[in-house]
Amino acid sequence: MSNILKNMEKCEENTLKCDENVSKSMKTGEEKRIVREMRPEDVPSVALLEAECFSEPWSEQAFSDALKQPEALMMVAEDTQQVPVGYCGIYLSLDEGEITNVAVRPECRKQGIADAILDTAFMEAQKRGAEKIYLEVRQSNIPAQQLYEKHGFESCGLRKNFYRKPTEHAIVMCCDLTRRIKA
Repeated sequence: MSNILKNMEKCEENTLKCDENVSKSMKTGEEKRIVREMRPEDVPSVALLEAECFSEPWSEQAFSDALKQPEALMMVAEDTQQVPVGYCGIYLSLDEGEITNVAVRPECRKQGIADAILDTAFMEAQKRGAEKIYLEVRQSNIPAQQLYEKHGFESCGLRKNFYRKPTEHAIVMCCDLTRRIKA
């Protein structure tokens, strides 16, 4: 098995416990949720997370370039050491946005971090004029589809053979932010 496939499996199956303070702040609200816009100093950590979770990851340069684009909304959730444990990228154009990727460190999953990132990113996208958000998700990635459905996304199409490594169809999903009920 290739290293990429091993990393993908590790990324999907790893359920180690994440930093207790991150879990508390993201899930219970006992502490302030630390979700903020990505900064240039976050790029190396975010690029490592991206490489751990995706078979065709963005490079550090791609993230750096995105941060320079006014239409890009890049959000991170950080741990108590201010290191990103998750992120979301959205490209905005007029009243629409497209999510590029959402990722959370494998050991930090199922603790509300992705929910916090998406809620914060959607609020900011709405402030910038977005009414609808689109994304593509691997057909086999049921946990991600369930996360998106929880946040108001609905399936609206299929892109055949969209993904590579391995080749797979993408489900296109859309969320109408004007009708969204907060998860």
